[in-house]
Formats: sequence, structure tokens, C-alpha cells
Amino acid sequence: MLLIVNQLTNSELIVNNDGSVYHLGIRPEHLSETVITVGDPERVASVTQHFDEVYFSIQNREFKTSGGRIGNKEITVLSTGIGTDNVDVVFNELAFLLNYDLKSLKRNPILKGLEVVRLGTSGTVSAQHPMDSIVYSKAAISFEDLFQFYTHSFDTVVFDGKNYPVIQCDAFLEKKFAKYAPSLTLTAKGFYGPQFRNAQIAPRYGLEDILGLSYGGRTVGNIEMETAGIYGLSSLLGFKAISINALLADRLNGTFSKDPAAVIDRMIIESIDTLCS
Repeated sequence: MLLIVNQLTNSELIVNNDGSVYHLGIRPEHLSETVITVGDPERVASVTQHFDEVYFSIQNREFKTSGGRIGNKEITVLSTGIGTDNVDVVFNELAFLLNYDLKSLKRNPILKGLEVVRLGTSGTVSAQHPMDSIVYSKAAISFEDLFQFYTHSFDTVVFDGKNYPVIQCDAFLEKKFAKYAPSLTLTAKGFYGPQFRNAQIAPRYGLEDILGLSYGGRTVGNIEMETAGIYGLSSLLGFKAISINALLADRLNGTFSKDPAAVIDRMIIESIDTLCS
């Protein structure tokens, strides 16, 4: 649930000397109503190269933000880095930018929301979703631990005797991106053991252990590291969010895309066209 705090302290909402929020390094005027998130800071330019005009580009740590427009539609593109720990930083600070006065640290009388589209990469664990295809995350299972620290009422699935939150995408954005196949996404805490890779250290669980997990009549279709955090925080903060996934790895067959850049670029171009249509 959203906790309405009318007055924050300097240790909760940290503001830099230039008036920007602590980690992202951006100010309210840098934020558009539509935000595209990517993981890799280098991928921000891969998105904005398709803009008609780029207004600014700011980087602080792994968080790179660029703003611009396509036609009359203004879009902010932001890199979150890898994992839901970074997503927690990004989405809380986006909400601060929207809904708090950064000088007085007081909550604004009218709360605003954002439209957020994640453009990310992922691995498929379903024959229904072939490598080099693009899917959207209809729902995401939070297999990392972010939401044990927040009060929520999300649905859950059970694995090995524990409950894991499941959060759905925004219904309006789902209709916009309906050209893509829907997938049940598992959001993992890491890349190797947490995604059941049998590489150097023996994992506690194998990939076969999670293939039977289901929600809404779907079994797990892809695995990545951010979507559940984005969906959960967006739900709690009043944002609309959807995650679009370029499937670069086929975990069932142990193969990887021969041209990942082409798949990613196709996802970017098609998603921008969808947002601006």
C-alpha cells in the first residue's frame, strides 16, 4: 500500500546541491509522462537515436537519463542498471520527482503517475516463445526478495514451501502492446545460480524445478532480473507499467542468439512506434 507521508526528512528524500534527486541526478523538469527504462546505460542512446530531438543527457553512476521527443510526444529514457535493488532506487526517486517539492520535502497536494515501458533482454524457458522473438510480461513472479520489505496485497505462487509475489502488467498498456505474445516472467535475484545456470557452482535448484510454476493459466515463459520489481513498485506508487522482452537465450536448448543487436533494435523500433501511435 502507498504510505502517504506529507513531510519527509533529509535522510529519506536526499537532494543534491543542484536540486536533483540523490542517485538519478535529475530534477523534475527532466521527467516526461512516458518513461522508457533499459538496463544498460549504453542502451539509452540506442533508443534516443530514433528520436526527432534529444533535449538533454545526464549520467550519475549507472543511471543515465536522456529526454527528447518523437513528433509531439515527449519521452524520458532511463537506465536502471541490473536487478531489482537498482529498480527500487529508480522508482522511488521517480515518485519523489513527481510528487514532492524537493525544497520543502513536502508532498504535493495532487499525486501524479507515470507510463513506464521496460525494454529489456531475457531468456526463454518455453517452446511457445522461440529465441529471437519478443514477448511482453503479462505477469511477473518476484523470485528476488524486494517485496518482503514492503506492505502489499499481491497474489502469490508457492515454490518450495514459500510464497512469492506475482504482479500483473497495466491493462491499458497491455492492449497497446498486444501484437506481442504474453509471457509469465520469473524475475530472479542474479544471473547464474538464481537463474538455475549449472555453470561453476552447483545450483540448489535446477531449471526443471520452476517450469511447472503457473499463474493465470500460464507456466513460466522467460527469466530476467527487473520486471517484478518494476511491476510491483509501479502498482504501489500508482504508475502504469509493462515490460517488453527480447528473448536472446534459449535455456531449454542451451543456445544464444547469433545476432542479439538486431533483435534488440527491432524491439526498440517497434516499441517506440507502438508508444507513438
